[in-house]
Amino acid sequence: MTTTTPSMFAALAVPNFRRYVFGQALSLIGTWVETVAQALLVLHLTHSGTILGLTTAARFAPILLLSPYAGLLVDRYSKRHVLLATQIGLGLVSATLGVSVLSGHVALWQVVALALLFGTLSAVDNPARQAFVAEVVGRELVRNAVTLNSTTVNVARVIGPAVAAVLVTTVGIGWCFIGNAVSFGFVIASLLGLDVRQLHPVAPIARARGQLRAGLRYAAGVPAIARPLLMMALVGTFTFEFEVSLPLLARDTFHGTDTTYSWLIGALGAGAIAGGLYAARSARTGVTRLTRAAVAFAVAVGLAAVAPTLPTAVAACVLVGAATITFLTTGNSTIQLAADPSYRGRVTALWSTALVGSTPIGSPIVGLISDRVGPRYALLLGALACLAAAVIGARRPAHGVDPVPGNTLPA
Repeated sequence: MTTTTPSMFAALAVPNFRRYVFGQALSLIGTWVETVAQALLVLHLTHSGTILGLTTAARFAPILLLSPYAGLLVDRYSKRHVLLATQIGLGLVSATLGVSVLSGHVALWQVVALALLFGTLSAVDNPARQAFVAEVVGRELVRNAVTLNSTTVNVARVIGPAVAAVLVTTVGIGWCFIGNAVSFGFVIASLLGLDVRQLHPVAPIARARGQLRAGLRYAAGVPAIARPLLMMALVGTFTFEFEVSLPLLARDTFHGTDTTYSWLIGALGAGAIAGGLYAARSARTGVTRLTRAAVAFAVAVGLAAVAPTLPTAVAACVLVGAATITFLTTGNSTIQLAADPSYRGRVTALWSTALVGSTPIGSPIVGLISDRVGPRYALLLGALACLAAAVIGARRPAHGVDPVPGNTLPA
C-alpha cells in the first residue's frame, strides 16, 4: 500500500493543534527558565555536584514510582481535564518556590520538598500530554505532531536558558520561578480554548481489577513497544542527565559562569531544533531507525565528552541536540503508533518512566562521577549507554519480527 508522507508542518493545519502547541511553547520556555534556575540555586546553596544530582533526583523520583498508576488514570479520565488540573497544580508549586527565594529565606529542604511535589504532578502530566496529542490531531498525523511538539520543547530549550540568564543577572533567580508559574496560564488558556467538537477522544476505560498489570503485560508482549522502552530506560538513566552534567562541565571543566551553562544548554536546544525540522519531514518510525539514532547519539555525546575547549563543546552540544530529538521523536511515535488506543495512556506513562522517571537513579550517579573524576567521564558513561541501547535495538525479537507501527494490535 502506498502512503503519502505528510508535509513538514502538516499537523499545524489543525486549528486545535496550533492552539495547543502555542500554549505549550510559552509554558515550556518558562519550564526551562526554572530548570536552569533550580540547578543554579542548588549550586549556590551547596556548591556540590552530588547534592545537585540528588535534588534533581527528588524532582523526578515520583515519576519513577507513580507513572504506571498515572497512566492508568489517564486512560480512565478525560485527558484534557487531567491536564487542566495538573497545570494549575504545577503553576502553584513554581509560584511557592519563587516566593520563598524572593523572601530571602529559602532553604535546601524547601527546594527538595517542592521538587517532590512538582514531580508528583508531572507524573500525571507527562503521559497525559503525550497521549493527548493523538486526540488533538488524529491518528494519521501522530508522528508529525509528536515531532513538532518535541521540536517546540527544544525551541524552548534554546530560548529558556537565554531568558534565565537575563533574569538571573538582572532581577535574580527568584523571578525565574515566578515567570514559570505565570507561563502555565498559557497552557490552561489553550486547553480551555480548544474546539472540543474537533477532538478525537478515546473513550475512557471502565474501572476494573488488574488494569495496571494488563498494561504492563501488553507493553512487554509487543516488541515495537518493549524494545524502545528498554532502550529509553538505558538512555534516560545515564545519558539524559544534562541538567547535572552540563552545569558541572561549565563550572569545573571550563571554569565558566552561569552564562557558560546557558551557552551549552542553548546549543543543545539549537541542534534539537535542526534535528526536529529534519525529523518532521519523515514519516519513518520503527526500532531499526531508533537503533541508528542511538548510535548517532553515542557519537555526539562522546564528542561532547572529549571536546578540548568551550567552543568545541558548544559545537558538540549542537550535535547532541540533533541526535536527542531524533531519538526521542522516533521512539515516542513508534510506541504510540504501535499501541492500541485503549492502552495509550499506560504505554506513554511507561515511556515517561523510562525517559524522566529514570532520573532519580541516573542523576546521583552522574553527579557523583562528575565530583569524583570529572564531568567528562559522566558524559562518556552516557555515550556508552547509547551504544548499549543500540545493541538492544539491533537484536531481533525471539518470537518474530516487530509489527508494522500503526497496526492495531490485540490486547
